[in-house]
Amino acid sequence: MTDEIKIGLGDDERTGIEEAERLVREAEFGARELAGWSFWFSGALALTLTGFQLWTAAFGALPGVLQRSVHLAFTLSLAFLFYPMMTSARPRRLPGYALARAAVGAYAALYVTLNHDALIDRVGAPVAMDTAMGVILLLLVLEATRRAVGLWLPVITVVFVSYAFLGPWMPELFSHRGYTLRRVIGHLYLTTEGIFGIPLGVSSTFVFAFVLFGAILERTGAGEYLIRIAFSLVGHTRGGPAKVAVVASAFMGTITGSSIANTATIGSMTIPLMKRVGFSPEVAGGIETAAGGNGQLMPPVMGAAAFVMAEWLRIPYLEIAKAAALPAIIDQLALLGAVHLLALKHGIRGIPRADLPRFWSTFISGIHYLVPVAVLLYYLIVKEYTPLTSAVYAIFGAVVMFVLTSAVQASLGRPIIPGQEPLPGVPAAMVETGLRLIQAFYFGARNMASVAVTCACAGVIVGIVSLTGVGLNLSSIVVDLSAGNLYLGLFLTMIASLILGMGVPTTPTYIIMATLTAPALVAVGRANGMEIPIIAVHLFVFYFGILADDTPPVGLAAYAAAGIARADPIKTGWRAFSLDMRTFLLPYMFITAPAMLLINTTFLEAAWIFVTASVGMYGLAAAMQGYLITEARWWERVVLFVCAIGLVHPGLYTDVAGAAGFALVYAAQRRRAPDAPLI
Repeated sequence: MTDEIKIGLGDDERTGIEEAERLVREAEFGARELAGWSFWFSGALALTLTGFQLWTAAFGALPGVLQRSVHLAFTLSLAFLFYPMMTSARPRRLPGYALARAAVGAYAALYVTLNHDALIDRVGAPVAMDTAMGVILLLLVLEATRRAVGLWLPVITVVFVSYAFLGPWMPELFSHRGYTLRRVIGHLYLTTEGIFGIPLGVSSTFVFAFVLFGAILERTGAGEYLIRIAFSLVGHTRGGPAKVAVVASAFMGTITGSSIANTATIGSMTIPLMKRVGFSPEVAGGIETAAGGNGQLMPPVMGAAAFVMAEWLRIPYLEIAKAAALPAIIDQLALLGAVHLLALKHGIRGIPRADLPRFWSTFISGIHYLVPVAVLLYYLIVKEYTPLTSAVYAIFGAVVMFVLTSAVQASLGRPIIPGQEPLPGVPAAMVETGLRLIQAFYFGARNMASVAVTCACAGVIVGIVSLTGVGLNLSSIVVDLSAGNLYLGLFLTMIASLILGMGVPTTPTYIIMATLTAPALVAVGRANGMEIPIIAVHLFVFYFGILADDTPPVGLAAYAAAGIARADPIKTGWRAFSLDMRTFLLPYMFITAPAMLLINTTFLEAAWIFVTASVGMYGLAAAMQGYLITEARWWERVVLFVCAIGLVHPGLYTDVAGAAGFALVYAAQRRRAPDAPLI
C-alpha cells in the first residue's frame, strides 16, 4: 500500500492477509492455480469469453437464448477448469475428468444453439435427446454451483426440482398434479423460464460488462487510489482506520460487486491499523465485514442486482439506481456513526495526520481514475443509453485512459500505479500496462464463471416456481401467518429472506428473493389495503438478502476478515451482524414511507428525509451501542431507540418527537459528563 501509511505488519498479520487473499482467490476465481499448458488453455478460453462478450456488447447481442447458451458454455467450462471437486485438491495441471466435464457442459449448453431451428419446429414436444441433454446440463450446473459458492444454493435448487415431481404427495396447501421428467426438463431447458431465463440473460449482458469494468479499474490501480482517498479524508478522525474501512468499501462498492473481495482488499490495510489503534481483533474484523457487505448496497452496481432488478421489473435502470441511492448513503453514514460511537466509547483515536496522505495531492494524482466513471454516468444519465452500451463506452474509456496516463507517468519518472515503484522508461511502462489489461480481461472472465453458474442455478428455481405456481402458495402462507398485520408480515418476509440468502452471492440472492419472498410481501400489502410500490418491495427483500451474507456461520466475508485479524470467525461474524442491526430498520421504511426511495417527492422533502433519517440512524446506533457521549442508562437506550424510529419515518410529528427525545437524552448525558467529547 501507500508509503505514507505506517503499518509495520508482523509475521502473524502477514500470514492472516495471505490466508484471506487465498480465500478470496478461491471464492472469486477458483482454487486451482494452473501452470503449463493448462494455464495457457484456460487463459485462452477466458480471454475468448471476454472477446465474445465485448463484441456482442458493442455490435449487438445474439438473438434470445443463443447469447445465453454461448455465455453459459464458456462460463460452465471455466467453472470446471478453475474450481476443483474439493478445495483441498489443487493440481497445477488440469485432470482429464475436469476437461471432460468442461467439454460435456459446453456441448450441453450449446445444444440449444446448434439445434435451434429443429427445437423450434418441435416446440412443446422434446425428443429423448433433448431431455437427456437437459438433464446433463442441469446436473452440471448444480455441480458447478456447488464448487463455486458452496452447497446451500444447489440444495435449495434440488428441493425445488424435487417438488415439481412430488406435488401429488405434498400437503394440500402445496399440492399440485405433478410433472413428468420430460415436462420439467422441457420447461427448464428448452424455454427461457429456467436455466436460460432472465438471470442468465442479465449475466450474459449487463453483469459481465460491469464485472469487467470493475476488474479493469481494480487492476489498473483504482482500488489503491480509493483507499488512499479514504485515508486522507477520515484516517485522522476517531477510530480513523475503521472509518476508512467504511468509506473505502462504499467507494469500492460503486465499481465492484463482491463483498468478500471488498473485505479482503480493504481489510488487509485497515484491520491491522484498527488493531494498532485499539480495536479488538473481533471488532476490527466485524467492522470490515459489515463495511464490505454494505458496499453491495451502493449504486450503480449493487452487486449486479440493480441490472437484474431493472430487467425483472421492466423498469429503467436509472429508476432503480435513483431509488436505491438515498437509503444507501444513509446506511453508510449510519455505519460511520456506529464506528464513531465505538471509538468514543473505548477512547480510540485516529492516525496522526503526518502519517497520512494529503487529500488534494492524492486526489489529483489519480483523478484519471474518475474519467471512466464519469463516462459511465454521462452515457447513463445524460445520453440515457442502456447500461450495457454505457458500460462498453466506460470500458473503452478506462483502457484508453490507462494507456495514456501510463505513458505520461512513465515519461515523468512516476509510477503508473499509486504506491508502486516507477518503471524504467516508457517501453517498460507500456509492457506493464498491456499485461495489467490482459490480467483484467482474464480475471473478469474467471470471476464471471461463478456469477453465471449461480445465475443459471437460480434460474432453475424461478422456472420451478413458474411451472408449479408455488409462489402463490408461499404468499398465502405469509398472509395467513401474519393474520392481517402488516408489520408481522414484513417480519416474516424478513426472516425468510435472511434464511434463504445465507451463503448465496449477491445476484442469485436477489433472484431468489424476487421469486419467493417479494410476491409474499405484495400479498401482505394488499391484505392490508396497501398497494406497495414494486421498487420498495424488491429493495426490501434485496436489503435483507444482503444482510444474510453477514449472518453467522456462513458469511465468507467474516472468515476473510477474521483471517486478517487473527480472530475467531464466528465471533467476528456476530460482531458484524450486531453492527448491521441498524440497517434492519431502513427496509421497513421503504414500505411505510416510500418517499425515502424518492417516490412522489420533491427535492426539499428528500433533503429533509435525508437529514432526519441520518440523525435517526445515529440515534439507533447509540441505542445499540449503549453510548452517545457517555454510557447510556436503560431508559436512555429505550428513548433513543423509539426516537430513532420516529426520525427515520418521514412525517412532521414523528420528526419533532424524535428530535425532542434525542435532545433530552443528549442533555441528560451532557449533565452527567460535561467534558465528554462528541466528536
